[in-house]
Amino acid sequence: MTVTDTLTPFSSLSPRECLDFDAVLRTYEAVSRVLSETPAWSYPLLNAEAGVEITVKHENVQPTGAFKVRGGVALMAALSPEEQRRGVVTASTGNHAQSLAWAGARSEVPVTVVVPVGAPARKVAAVRALGARVVVEGETMCESLAHAEALSLAEGMRMVSPGDEPAIVLGHATVYLELFRRHPGLEAVYAPVGSGSGAAGACLVRDVLAPGCRIIGVQSSAAPAAHRAWTSGEPATVHSRTRVAGLAVGASFALTQSVLGRSLNDFILVDDDAIQGAVGLLATHAHTLAEGAGAASLVGLMADPTRQGPCAIVCTGGNADDHELAGISASSAVGTDQTLNC
Repeated sequence: MTVTDTLTPFSSLSPRECLDFDAVLRTYEAVSRVLSETPAWSYPLLNAEAGVEITVKHENVQPTGAFKVRGGVALMAALSPEEQRRGVVTASTGNHAQSLAWAGARSEVPVTVVVPVGAPARKVAAVRALGARVVVEGETMCESLAHAEALSLAEGMRMVSPGDEPAIVLGHATVYLELFRRHPGLEAVYAPVGSGSGAAGACLVRDVLAPGCRIIGVQSSAAPAAHRAWTSGEPATVHSRTRVAGLAVGASFALTQSVLGRSLNDFILVDDDAIQGAVGLLATHAHTLAEGAGAASLVGLMADPTRQGPCAIVCTGGNADDHELAGISASSAVGTDQTLNC
């Protein structure tokens, strides 16, 4: 039996009606059949650097190296038999693509991924190695998404949005279900934001299991579409200039914003250089290989003057690009006081 046998498709409900805690629990039943619970550890050196007790949730140890595989498994479990047969298409800079490719291969669902020019070569190679068809099209994620939508219409594939997908948000919410069950006394959780699916999932779980805990989104100041939409209450499109591939999202998503707008406590913008510094800090102080997006939550915590422990960050991925790997030794040599000065 594959995971596609375990969840009812969402087509009979509006997207927002699908997002509740009971749906998170049902999704976790499907996801946990495929993926093991990931560890969450605290590191004395990192705590000393931040001045608060931090729990690091390690999604970098997932089979694809990132938390998004949970969304891929959940999405495949929610497809109808006809959608499974026709296959799916999406656009991604890497981790979302790998998640669908991995889950699609497991469930025998054909997957096509449109990636923008300049997408990390190692992530693109991983998507191909997992058996997905890769189409390189567009200078930005917005252009790649438009091409994916055109392919969906032309070839009859199910279009999968990186953000406006209830199953993916619910899959990502299972990260925080595990976190809050194991660590019920958290004062704050810092969640990196690209499309906002992870932070939205965090809010869904927090609202039931830990209503006193603050959820704080963290986004690159060079790709602030979700932050702008959250601040204004209106959809936002902003040209992405960030070097952090996992945060290179140029438009907000209505579904995730519907949750973030009512439940996210705060939203912090951080500098790309500070994110690179945090990649180094996690390596030296927490024995953790993080990609830029996976380190962004640490930067947000360090930039928050109101931070109180115990708190948590999620290392959402460990698929570091070559420049991020090269920057670890450089950032360590410069020192954390400069690299994390937000």
